Amino acid sequence: MSFLSISDDVRLGKDVKLSKFINLYGCQIGDNTKIGAFVEVQKNARIGRNCKISSHSFICEGVIIEDDVFIGHGVTFVNDTYPRATNSDGGLQTESDWKVEYTLVKRGASIGSGATILANVTIGENAIVGAGSVVTRDVPPGAITAGNPSRFMRLIEDEQ
Repeated sequence: MSFLSISDDVRLGKDVKLSKFINLYGCQIGDNTKIGAFVEVQKNARIGRNCKISSHSFICEGVIIEDDVFIGHGVTFVNDTYPRATNSDGGLQTESDWKVEYTLVKRGASIGSGATILANVTIGENAIVGAGSVVTRDVPPGAITAGNPSRFMRLIEDEQ
């Protein structure tokens, strides 16, 4: 028993490390990336090379994660600004009732455990998002942000 759920349309790079109890379908994962236990990566999500995706994280459709990114435990991405269960006719929504909204996490960024990243956000190169933050707007490159909603704290270069 493998405890892995990986559909045939998943594109795995070279030397990808997969933990048990993961769910991958229709996504792309780059070389040398590590995926922790209980992670789900949905269709049309892309994860770059040399990333670490910690356990219990949810990476939904429309999320693009560039190379060398760290995702802490229990990070959740959102791809719908106004999610609804039903459409205007009262039936359950299907894929035809909504449009995917995209999120970009640029190279070298780090997202702390328990953070929630809302749709239509770009997290800049080498930025750091604090644990438990709720990111509602773009994070500049090299910035440290934290809180709910996540707010700019300082630039990483200020510490060096």
